[in-house]
Amino acid sequence: MDRAKHNQSPQGGTARILVEFLEVAITSIVFLKGVYPSGAFERRRYMNLVVHGARHPQLRDYIHTAVRGLLPFIEKGLVERVAVIFFNTDNNPVERFMFKLMVNQSYGSKVEEADLEFSLKSFLIKLSVSEPLTKVHSCDCRWEITAYFRSLPEASTCKDAELWIPIDTKQWEQPPLITPIKSMSSEPVCVQLYLEHPSPIEPKPCQ
Repeated sequence: MDRAKHNQSPQGGTARILVEFLEVAITSIVFLKGVYPSGAFERRRYMNLVVHGARHPQLRDYIHTAVRGLLPFIEKGLVERVAVIFFNTDNNPVERFMFKLMVNQSYGSKVEEADLEFSLKSFLIKLSVSEPLTKVHSCDCRWEITAYFRSLPEASTCKDAELWIPIDTKQWEQPPLITPIKSMSSEPVCVQLYLEHPSPIEPKPCQ
């Protein structure tokens, strides 16, 4: 395990840290939105912070599998954004928490993991006090994790990549309303977190 870490490329080390961070951050968002009873989560430590991890096996496995499956694509710089999307009872998306990722593919130096983790730590601190996240959703809403690719991998590389292409409803055809939450830039990675709401659909003029 240590040897594998030692032999990792800068992009591989960065991707691994990003995936670990995304798993914790996405779990925190779901916890803060109040979709599940508090008993579905448990307090854990990550980057010397107290965070909430999923205790329920299905919830934990969904987040873990979805995010860990993106590891090779983040490493190759193929993933542009990872979203946590909340839907209302009519199955229309009403909120999208977007993590925008940029991994420098030409960066050749050894990744200073402590520096990168310190930068990402500020996101987790910001999440707990962010106003958009303090507005709790109803317990009957639905949510999912979606990834947006810059370009699709070849079919021989990943047969499941097409599953990550989202299909939006009509109200998202217009540019969304964006609320910035947090951003950081630290070689070899840049991360932005922002909230998207659909633009209101303007009523058609009377004939």
